[in-house]
Amino acid sequence: MRNITCVGLCAMLLWADVAVAQPTVGDTPTTARADDGSYISWREHIIDDPATAGFNLSGSDGLVMADIDGDGFDDIVSVHESDSEYDSAVPDASFDVGTDGHVRIAFGSADPDVWTNITLAEGADASAAEDAAIADLNRDGYLDVVVAAELAHLLYLQNPGPGARTEPWPRLILPMTKGRGSYIRVFVADLDGDGVPEVTAANKGAQRLGPADFARSTPVVIYTLNGDPLQGSSWSEVELGRYSVPQNAEPVDLDGDGDLDLIVGSRGENRLVFFENTSRRGNLSFREHAIGINGARAAGFNLEYADLNDDGRLDIIGAASGGLAWLEQPAQIDDAWNAHRIGTFAPDSMTGMETADINGDGFLDVMAGSYSRGPREGDGDVDVDDALGRIGWFEHPGGDGTGAWTRHDVSRRKRGMYDKFIARDADGDGDIDFFGTRGNSAPYDGVYWLEQVRSTTPLASFQRARTEDSPEMPLP
Repeated sequence: MRNITCVGLCAMLLWADVAVAQPTVGDTPTTARADDGSYISWREHIIDDPATAGFNLSGSDGLVMADIDGDGFDDIVSVHESDSEYDSAVPDASFDVGTDGHVRIAFGSADPDVWTNITLAEGADASAAEDAAIADLNRDGYLDVVVAAELAHLLYLQNPGPGARTEPWPRLILPMTKGRGSYIRVFVADLDGDGVPEVTAANKGAQRLGPADFARSTPVVIYTLNGDPLQGSSWSEVELGRYSVPQNAEPVDLDGDGDLDLIVGSRGENRLVFFENTSRRGNLSFREHAIGINGARAAGFNLEYADLNDDGRLDIIGAASGGLAWLEQPAQIDDAWNAHRIGTFAPDSMTGMETADINGDGFLDVMAGSYSRGPREGDGDVDVDDALGRIGWFEHPGGDGTGAWTRHDVSRRKRGMYDKFIARDADGDGDIDFFGTRGNSAPYDGVYWLEQVRSTTPLASFQRARTEDSPEMPLP
């Protein structure tokens, strides 16, 4: 009996030692390979964070890139909602209370590690800033910015031109959006071909949602401009439809006819809607179609669009039924869209994603991130089985994309929200890097870029930029 007990105890101790010694995701040698046979790992670079800003920059969310100052280098507009503050301090019915949201621009240079950061808007103007879009709305040749503030309005920021880095940006809160609800995504595009961009946004209803918010419908709206965008009277609204917690209204030419349609995602109804653009020049018109999905359900907060099976039709990539899937566009757009599984981060969520040919084999892969569910200003009592902050990518199986996608894990931290990625060759070495934001992990929130590193031997999957950070974690 003693021998049996000893064997059992020894086995338990050995198992415990193995569990303790399990390597973290970031420290694990990579197995990802490029098409040329080299190994792929990732190195983190910080662009903007509290140390750079000199204040408590947190809750980093939306990210868009374009050449704002006309110097030939892409700049970054990022939004930071300071969510750990307003989540605990603001009643559901209160809006525009002056929480410390921020809109920032990182002006780029020839060196991807040299950026000039400025604050574009803060306080009540940027109340829980959640998303941003870039376009030349006043048609003066300089790119302007529109911000979705979750507490709660749309904000127009006008580029002053040559003084974009040093001069104040004139601004207007669109009057019909002020105090009307909660805006989580915003886009700008010329929908009717008249040369004047429109703004599209979904009003999700409230920042913190209760049962009553899911039981009512709130609008998806196109905001049209006629005149000076700094004048409230120049803006009008066209309501497309009402849904339970709509959270997307994204312009994309889904049907391939040369104009921009709109894709709407509803969190409350867990479904997607396609608005076919039937506009004539200067006359907006849309026809609503349901997107019926065979094999999954999707709420459409973050979506990507690509022809993954090379049939000439755009497919939709997004979080669906507990993982990541691509939805195959049918030959007849009103037929069912077949869902094809890409993979999962379970128990971590599937939040942001971006398509790009990461390994250079000619097929589009998917970079993805997750959303940690624990405390936002401390690592807290979480373990490997909790929903943590994660980055990884899924390798296209080749062919028509219906085969098994290979998941390559990059990093898994106790804290982090990775809901935006933009693919670029940041360092000009011929491979794809990624720009992104990180939230839910103050004081480590902000803007970063991931350098793709290719090597002849396997390196650690992830090289972090900071010596102190939220701890790396193993897989569950």
